[in-house]
Amino acid sequence: MYQIFVYNPQLVPYVQDIQLRMDNYTKTRQRLLGSQESLSDFANAHLYFGIHHTDDGWVYREWAPAAEALHLLGEFNDWNPASHPMTNLGNGVWELVLPGKKALWQGCRVKTMVTYQGKTSDHIPLYAQRVVQDKETLQWCAEVVDDKKKFRWADKRFKPQDPPLIYEAHVGMAQEEERVGTYREFADLILPRIKADGYNTIQLMAIMEHPYYGSFGYQVSNFFAASSWFGTPEDLKYLVNTAHKMGIRVLLDLIHSHAVKNTAEGINEFDGTTWQFFHDGPKGDHPAWGTKLFNYGKTEVLHFLLSNLKFWMEEFHFDGFRFDGVTSMLYLDHGLGSDFDHNSKYFSMNTDTEAVTYLQLANELIHELKPSAITVAEDMSGMPGMCLPISAGGIGFDYRLGMGLPDLWIRTIKEKRDEDWNIEEIWSSICLRRPGEKTVAYVESHDQALVGDKTLMFRLADAAMYTDMDKETHNLVIDRAVALHKLIRLLTMASGGDAYLNFMGNEFGHPEWIDFPREGNQWSFKYCRRQWSLADNGFLKYQWLGDFDKAMISMAREWDIFQQDMPHLNRIHNQDHILAFERNQVLFVFNFHPTQSFTDYVIPVTYPTDYRLILSSDEKRFGGYDRIADMQYSAYQPGMEGNWLKLYLPARTAAVLVPVFEDEPKKTTRRRKKAATEKENSDSDKKTLSKKNTGSGKKAEAKVKTDSVKKSATKKASKPRKESKTKNEADSEIKTDSKTKADSAE
Repeated sequence: MYQIFVYNPQLVPYVQDIQLRMDNYTKTRQRLLGSQESLSDFANAHLYFGIHHTDDGWVYREWAPAAEALHLLGEFNDWNPASHPMTNLGNGVWELVLPGKKALWQGCRVKTMVTYQGKTSDHIPLYAQRVVQDKETLQWCAEVVDDKKKFRWADKRFKPQDPPLIYEAHVGMAQEEERVGTYREFADLILPRIKADGYNTIQLMAIMEHPYYGSFGYQVSNFFAASSWFGTPEDLKYLVNTAHKMGIRVLLDLIHSHAVKNTAEGINEFDGTTWQFFHDGPKGDHPAWGTKLFNYGKTEVLHFLLSNLKFWMEEFHFDGFRFDGVTSMLYLDHGLGSDFDHNSKYFSMNTDTEAVTYLQLANELIHELKPSAITVAEDMSGMPGMCLPISAGGIGFDYRLGMGLPDLWIRTIKEKRDEDWNIEEIWSSICLRRPGEKTVAYVESHDQALVGDKTLMFRLADAAMYTDMDKETHNLVIDRAVALHKLIRLLTMASGGDAYLNFMGNEFGHPEWIDFPREGNQWSFKYCRRQWSLADNGFLKYQWLGDFDKAMISMAREWDIFQQDMPHLNRIHNQDHILAFERNQVLFVFNFHPTQSFTDYVIPVTYPTDYRLILSSDEKRFGGYDRIADMQYSAYQPGMEGNWLKLYLPARTAAVLVPVFEDEPKKTTRRRKKAATEKENSDSDKKTLSKKNTGSGKKAEAKVKTDSVKKSATKKASKPRKESKTKNEADSEIKTDSKTKADSAE
């Protein structure tokens, strides 16, 4: 029996469906490989098809099974549609050999003319590696890339860090000026920011070529072309190479769930038919997106898509992928309007078993090519086994996005007054994930930042963001927004998953929404950029939020909190709005009460030793008041058996504490020394960035202060004392500003 049933015994009634999943995978794999030994041997379509520079000249090949004739035309033949016909080699393969090294050249513009049923149409070559738009005619065509010219990589010794702390980014909107940014600007100006903030992974959006800039890169036309919106393929390689030299992993936001329906710019109807790559008829059209849907049961389609994965990993050294639109792939109704409230919804005639098989093969190939690579599934359905190994009956992803978490916070903020928040429900929702499967936790991604939605900070502060974000201005709405922004992000990161994601700029509460240039806004870039100066100028509260995010990420890295799969709940109290839990020895305590502060609030802990404060949302450097003392707190309370801390918990604050041990492991000590050094270096980087920033506004002149890492050890830990106090006895020790409160749950 597959291990998926050990993690999910409720799936035993669906044992035949899991077996069908595995049989489909085995049969398809055998069909694809034949005598080849691995998927890597199979996924080489890009090395055969497309335009290649040979020792004797050039060769161009295409797969177009329904076409009657193909011709190559371009600058090399003055766009003559008849002078360079291609030869039909059989099985839908066409070839053109061009003798002479100067027959084509780097940057030579070309198109393919296809004849189908007596009619001709011009197309972009399927395996084009560079596609550009003519500024005058606005038409797109391919540019030849000379594959004999090799980029000099300097990332041979790069080793990605785990767990991934992901910074989701869009290259074009990463600059403060109202224009499209470039790959090199991102590498030189934005990567140092990301490094200084502590993130070890970037997830790049809109890299695959897309004709419409406002699609956010999700309507792909040319699958092997790095988007020319931001520069050349060499520029993208420079970005990845620079990231690797900084120790940053690079993920590609991959779109294999659909393709743009354009025929002149995209792959649709390349050979004259819709069914070359896609399903024919309504099954091949996405009803909500207006795009084309792949036929994952077709060998040639699998050859194209799997080779595409290998191309991005080998040609551009990407370290993995975020698979977009996985829910749409998994179900024939694309999950539109479906409530996945029963296991039967995952295993029915609505399940696209061919798409499931493709995802298994894709994950096998990716990890075969690079064992350290990671894959992330954007699936809101909760498909069982998504992030279990294929051998366990799973689909093979490393992580799934915790897509319920943003919805949780949106519902809570929109539908409930602060005093009505149900802490038990929040905790239950945050910890709801499938056993054995890893989740990327996040409060907001690009989805929440788009026009029509609101970011967390914008939802909390609304119009007051425009008038009251100056540090010298006091506003209760902003005070609440700043406090909850810190608490919600800390809680989500610390308990919501096994990795963490943040969208570019949201770490400091970037105002407003993202609105790409379009006719409706007079093609303006005003809301399609990142205003870094808001966090850098030193006068606005955005700096506080950015500094807290940096400290939060640093704490997570230093204390390896994700080593423990699930947090351990220490205390929860709905009426008091108190939540306390431990993860990998680190104690997190939250007071979400909007008005009530607590003195000597009793929190049970694991270790019979002192605890020291390592992070507080109430620190002055984060816009707080330093009301939580930076000191050591004893877990020994006279007259109480067990280990208890007494803490002062101001309203809307969080405190993070760790036990103090006399004999800390040398590895831990080295790790903390390294973390301290990284803090100093990142602060220096931050100061340098203020000078290099291309945005407008005053730059912060003062170096951002950070915590020094204290290593005091005053008590030696012994065996944990038995926790024998009753709930009522413990509650009798809690002193509040008004009255003694009773515990609702422990």
